[in-house]
Amino acid sequence: MIKSAFAVLATAPLFAGAAFAGPYVNIEANSGFAGSDYTGTTTDFHVGFEGTEGAAAWYIQGGPSVVSPDGGAAETKFSAKTGGSVAVSDSLGVYGEISFVNGDTNSYGTKAGLKYSF
Repeated sequence: MIKSAFAVLATAPLFAGAAFAGPYVNIEANSGFAGSDYTGTTTDFHVGFEGTEGAAAWYIQGGPSVVSPDGGAAETKFSAKTGGSVAVSDSLGVYGEISFVNGDTNSYGTKAGLKYSF
């Protein structure tokens, strides 16, 4: 599974189209809470690629994630995400993202939405 994710990252420049913005580094910390109870933090250390084609923009990124549960030992796992957006009009955009974290049980996530600007 990890080899597949690296293969996707390696081929990302092939899908860049006319405007390939190139590589970037993204360090992101996501903390969780259940009510006021802190459950832990996952910190991603990703390398990614992004580009645009007309009204569409895309990105793909991956790398190690340090998963630090509250009161537990931290683990390093591989994670990746890809997503994009399309401008439907000057005021309305559609976006989406798919994410993955490996482990004893692989975890997947999705995000989708609309953004309206006034």
